[in-house]
Amino acid sequence: MQFSDEGYIIKMLKYGESSLILTVLTRNNGKIIGSIKNALNKNNISIYQLGNSLNLNVYARLEEGLYTIHADLLKANAVNFMFDEKKLYALSSLCELCNACLPEKENIESFYNVIEDFFNHIHEEDWLSYYSYFEFYLLEYLGVGLDLSECAVTGQKRDLKYVSPKSGKAVSAEAGAPYAERLFAYPEYILQKNYHPKLQEVDNLLKMTEFFLNKNFFRQHGLKFPQNRANLRNKMLNL
Repeated sequence: MQFSDEGYIIKMLKYGESSLILTVLTRNNGKIIGSIKNALNKNNISIYQLGNSLNLNVYARLEEGLYTIHADLLKANAVNFMFDEKKLYALSSLCELCNACLPEKENIESFYNVIEDFFNHIHEEDWLSYYSYFEFYLLEYLGVGLDLSECAVTGQKRDLKYVSPKSGKAVSAEAGAPYAERLFAYPEYILQKNYHPKLQEVDNLLKMTEFFLNKNFFRQHGLKFPQNRANLRNKMLNL
């Protein structure tokens, strides 16, 4: 079995003296794990860094076996993160969430484009909003997304202001007003495809996605919530 693809490095483990076991999130083949020889020699070590984009040629004798990877650097994204602590936390969080949540060898289709948007816009002032889109659509990809189309109480589609932590459904301003402190803010900027929200709106979104990822995925699978993601809001938003 063999194929060619492109993808982002999301995890690395040393293997022997100079090789690595790489976990790569690919465009057409989802998350794959494979070994790559001589990755740690002085000519290659800068290539194999978290977040870097690679062109891949992948081989395996058996479909269920460990892949052997031959790779060339496509884009050196790691340099965009290493000198910015906040961006580095975002990268670590994205990699840990992808590694924990996404199954191997499953086509992730349009979700890959959301991840690509994050890397492509990391130099922009509103780069954090692209990270928040990643978490929102990760919930959707996992099948534990939110129902934001209408109020869970009244059925109305207008004046939606909150999200219920119990049901993951939208709640109107009027119906939610008595319980506002217990509800999450409605993520209007996501639904409007606004990539320039206020910082507080992004924080509200990350607070909500953390809750639902932990409740509906990590706890359901008996997994520990990634520590880098647990610290993300404090580190990035100075809360």
